[in-house]
Amino acid sequence: MSSPTAASLSTSVLSPELIQKQDREILRGLAGKVSELAARPLESEKRKLWHAHNDLKPVRPLIFCNPENGWNEIITPAQIQCEGGLAKQWEMVLRKEIFWATRMGDDRVTEGFFNIGHVYTESDWGMHEEKVGGDHGGSYNWEPPLKSYSDFDKLRFPQIDVNQQATSDLINLAELAFGDLLKIRLKTSWWWTLGMTWTLANMRGLERLMLDMYDEPENLHRIMAFLRDGHLAKLDFLEKNALLCANFDGSYVGSGGFGYTNQLPQGDFDGSHVRTKDMWGFCESQETVGVAPEMFAEFIFPYQLPILERFGLNCYGCCEPLDKRWQHVKGAPRLRRVSVSPWADPEVMAGQLGGNYIFSSKLNPTHLAGPAMRKDQARAEIRKVLAAGREHGCVIELIMKDTHTIGNNPENLVQWCAIAREEIEKAS
Repeated sequence: MSSPTAASLSTSVLSPELIQKQDREILRGLAGKVSELAARPLESEKRKLWHAHNDLKPVRPLIFCNPENGWNEIITPAQIQCEGGLAKQWEMVLRKEIFWATRMGDDRVTEGFFNIGHVYTESDWGMHEEKVGGDHGGSYNWEPPLKSYSDFDKLRFPQIDVNQQATSDLINLAELAFGDLLKIRLKTSWWWTLGMTWTLANMRGLERLMLDMYDEPENLHRIMAFLRDGHLAKLDFLEKNALLCANFDGSYVGSGGFGYTNQLPQGDFDGSHVRTKDMWGFCESQETVGVAPEMFAEFIFPYQLPILERFGLNCYGCCEPLDKRWQHVKGAPRLRRVSVSPWADPEVMAGQLGGNYIFSSKLNPTHLAGPAMRKDQARAEIRKVLAAGREHGCVIELIMKDTHTIGNNPENLVQWCAIAREEIEKAS
């Protein structure tokens, strides 16, 4: 997964002619609309709410709805007016911003920025999986490359190669197109998760990974240590070369929510050179959902701790239920945002989190997956979460994500946000 506002291009040959005149006019119209929306007093009010929320201050529960793959059913190819490939990408980003600001009804802040990512390549770990299937966003299988630990010595840390010239050209292109309307920012999300088990499952295979806990415990510890060191080396490289980007603003952090906080960056931040300790970190381990808490505590979590230690604040968890793992996960340093997935018991999690962490409730997207939304079920689920949170004084955010389809009905998202807002008002 990636940031919902990311914009990037993988090419090193850029020129002003890449954005044709007619495409530029379309983009300027959309950028002007985003600029107007970002200037509304409402955006400042929402920004203040997120700051207070992330700093564990008493505010109402906040709402964020991320359509993810559902965007393809909200903004269809027929609606895209630009002709050029890059212009189409940028048009999609701008149209998403406008939909969020004018239709969605959640608490996401519309900012007057347009983010451009670094143009770069990143090598694999010395081997990579071969995927089978997955066309049009569908399911796939994969052939894991590390079939035997006898091939361990073939593994290598990934290397990042940034094309500075292409990155600069891309920024200049955006500046020429609509830089007078929106502030163009260099902003790259270098990772979604630092949890490592996604990489491990791709490399070793999910079934084999689980069997390794019995059959190859020493080698499993060995490869987890290798992945840990590789991730730490990546963080070192990005920090040393001033490539890290601040995420203590409206950046998407963890598996849902935004980074606004008064507790980052650190007091000695120089205003430009971002360090990991100035940022939110994030780990999860969805791939080990079928693993006993004790095995998670032995084989996974100890290797995540040194990574989490690098960051000023941390998020943990995604779809895996943490109610059975909380006794281990709560040991994460400076833990602030905790995912409460649809498969976790909200009452148990509410009692565990109290007002000491953000209760990041991930509501069930299947209620929105058909042409007609299952309103009663969605409302009952939200009501249950809010009741559990109110009883234990939780700091709640209601997150809708993992929407692989919305039944070709964008109103499902709009209605879900309206229901969430209604239930919040009733609960207050």
